[in-house]
Amino acid sequence: MSVSGMMAQQVSSSPFLKPFYLKTPISVSSPLRQRRHTLPASEFRNLTPQDAISVFEIEREAFISVSGECPLTLDEVLSFLSQCPELSMGWFEGGQLVAFIIGSGWDKERLAQEAMTLHVPDSPTVHIHVLSVHRHCRQQGKGSILLWRYLQYLRCLPGLRRALLICEEFLVPFYEKSGFKEKGDSAISIGTLRFREMEYLLGGLAYARRNSGC
Repeated sequence: MSVSGMMAQQVSSSPFLKPFYLKTPISVSSPLRQRRHTLPASEFRNLTPQDAISVFEIEREAFISVSGECPLTLDEVLSFLSQCPELSMGWFEGGQLVAFIIGSGWDKERLAQEAMTLHVPDSPTVHIHVLSVHRHCRQQGKGSILLWRYLQYLRCLPGLRRALLICEEFLVPFYEKSGFKEKGDSAISIGTLRFREMEYLLGGLAYARRNSGC
C-alpha cells in the first residue's frame, strides 16, 4: 500500500490532541528533584508517521505470538498515521512508547472487510483497529487506562458519535467494562479467526466539555 504524504503541521485550531502528562511524586530527598529538562513520567499524544516503527514492533510482538496475524501491516500503520493521526493515541513513558491505539473513519452502520484498510474522512464513526501494550508493561491496567482516555478524547472531536471495533470472544468482557456493547458476529475475518463487533456511543460536545476537561 502506498503511503500518502506527511500531515501538515498542527495549528492551535486543529482537533489534534495536545500532549498531557501524568507525573509521579518525587520525594524531597530524591536527586531527581534537582534535575532539569527531564522527560515527563507519562505523556499521551496523537501518533505521527515517525512513531510507526515503534507501533509496529509492539503490535507484532503482541499479536504474532498469539494469533500469527497482525491487525495492521507496517504500511497500513504508516498510511493511517498519515491520513488520520488525530484518531490515534500513544502513551509514552520517559519518551518511549508503551501503549497505543490506532483508529480510522468509517461511514456505515457495521464494519465490513474493507474497513480494515480504509479511512473515510469526515465520518461519524471511528473504527478502532488496534489497542496494544508493550510486553514489559502488561498486567498493569494500562490498556484500560489508555482506552478510557482515548474515548474521552473522541468525545471532544466534532461530528463523532460512536466507536466500533472487532475482537475475539474472550476479549468481549474487557471492552464491556469500558462501556462497549456487543452488536453480534462481525462480517470481518482474518484467516481462521472470527470476531465479535462492539460499539461505544459517544456523548455530545457539551457533555465532553463538562466531564473531560475539553
